[in-house]
Amino acid sequence: MASSEFLKARQTRYGAYLAVYVLVIVAILAATNWLANQHNKSFDTTANKRYTLSDQTKKVVGNLKTDVRVQYFDKTSSFERAKALLDRYANLSNKLHVDYIDPDKKPDLARAAGIRTYGSIVVQNGLKKQDAKSLSEEEVTGALIRTLKSGDRTACFVTGSGELGIDDTDRGGLSAFKTSLEKNNFKTKTLSLLEKPEIPADCSVLIVPGPKRDYIQPEVDAIKKFLDAGGKALFMIDPPIDFGHGDANSGSPALVKLLEGYGVNLNNDLVIDASGVGQFFGFNEASPIVAKYSANPIVATMKGNATVFPLARSIDVKSGAEKLFETSENSFSTTNLKPPIKIDPAKDKKGPFTLGAADTIAGKGRIVVVGSSSAAANQVFGIGQIGNRDLFLNMMNWLTADEDLISIRPKDPEDRRISMTRSQMSLLFYTSVVFIPMIVIGSGVAVWWRRR
Repeated sequence: MASSEFLKARQTRYGAYLAVYVLVIVAILAATNWLANQHNKSFDTTANKRYTLSDQTKKVVGNLKTDVRVQYFDKTSSFERAKALLDRYANLSNKLHVDYIDPDKKPDLARAAGIRTYGSIVVQNGLKKQDAKSLSEEEVTGALIRTLKSGDRTACFVTGSGELGIDDTDRGGLSAFKTSLEKNNFKTKTLSLLEKPEIPADCSVLIVPGPKRDYIQPEVDAIKKFLDAGGKALFMIDPPIDFGHGDANSGSPALVKLLEGYGVNLNNDLVIDASGVGQFFGFNEASPIVAKYSANPIVATMKGNATVFPLARSIDVKSGAEKLFETSENSFSTTNLKPPIKIDPAKDKKGPFTLGAADTIAGKGRIVVVGSSSAAANQVFGIGQIGNRDLFLNMMNWLTADEDLISIRPKDPEDRRISMTRSQMSLLFYTSVVFIPMIVIGSGVAVWWRRR
């Protein structure tokens, strides 16, 4: 009898323990589920932060003052692909709402939005609507910015004196810069001051991209008039190097003299980087690497980012102008500008050297001066490991007084494919398919033979 009561008491106690255990587990699961819904967090461990939104997107969405709606039109089976990106936008602000619409199930909504193809994205802010051309952060954020900004921004590139071309897709062209500007809501066009020394009123920013030949006085006068009237300009002026074979650069003395009047002095030298850091990015010593930036809004977000300036001249800043960035102390400045260019540490000036400067003219006009035009060229503009694209787009946004758009932008997806030559592929094939299996088989036969 006593034994039976003991077993019942033990069973009751164990049953109570089990009930409490189950209740605790259920409570933990419920609390975890509630916390997950209230605090939606994810961790991106990919090498290039593929699943992390850029600083620019966080800044734009986080500063929304009114409700914005993003509509994604596609088959229901494709919604998950879009949610991987668009839900991250919605998590940034309760002002941004995302709707996933199947045009086959809701044809009235699709027709009202003018949707003709699957995968279409429409961003609506009040009465303003913009389409994103693809399901990418750059396109979606670009469409969002277009709904927030009013008025056109036009970048006018000066031509006629050997400047870099905006339609040139070679390594020394500016086609990548042009494409990035257009994706960031600028219109682009070329302007010849030789034909007509006058800058149109629709030019939001005048860009002088590395002229080889000096400007004549009417061109210089037109630029000065534009700036003094409150115009904005980006100057990229290369050093006066003569590479031979007719490939010489004048150094633009007339423009240099003009810029001196605004407190920016371009030196007739070439900056050499003796640190060897450029080799990690595929550049030699004639392409200084910059990692030191000022507190100016243009470069305030660039901390921790490297930029490169091939064939650059140094800049002295005076009378109110401001330094933007400078080289490391392991750099030298040489006035020996005829190749082969060599540094003499005993004679040449040691760094750091300023390579970029900015100034505000009479409270309205703005200029940015860079001692290298190749820093905006295709050869460096699309390299993901360096920040030249962000730097030059930040310059443009500062010049147009759109400081709220200054940030680090979405990076292009990293191409992690392995490129192999035919001989390397053959070696890999014979090693993995022939030699290693033969070694394993041979080892097995040898063991069998010894134990036989």
